[in-house]
Amino acid sequence: QVQLVESGGGLVQAGGSLRLSCVASGRTFNAMGWYRQAPGKQRELVARISSGGTTNYADSVKGRFTISGDNTKNTVYLQMNSLRAEDTAVYYCNAEVWYSISNRRDYWGQGTQVTVSS
Repeated sequence: QVQLVESGGGLVQAGGSLRLSCVASGRTFNAMGWYRQAPGKQRELVARISSGGTTNYADSVKGRFTISGDNTKNTVYLQMNSLRAEDTAVYYCNAEVWYSISNRRDYWGQGTQVTVSS
């Protein structure tokens, strides 16, 4: 069965850093990424990396967050620097399986809480 296991969340002060990790298992994936959801807000894409190496970032995190992957460990990382209070959210690991350009399956981790105090 597909399983995504996240780690690295926690409480940090503004300006600090955290490194999130997500280990995926069960099958191969075409892309992996991180989404977040803050109270009262919709889930939003934070960063994503495809199997071809293409990355996408939310405008709000560009220059501060970096997504990377380790294929030997089937793991994706999110290095978060210069954290701000508005980064506070539950961060969810996402993995995609592409059946066609318009048909894909998404798998999700349980989420890890990131809280940034100011």
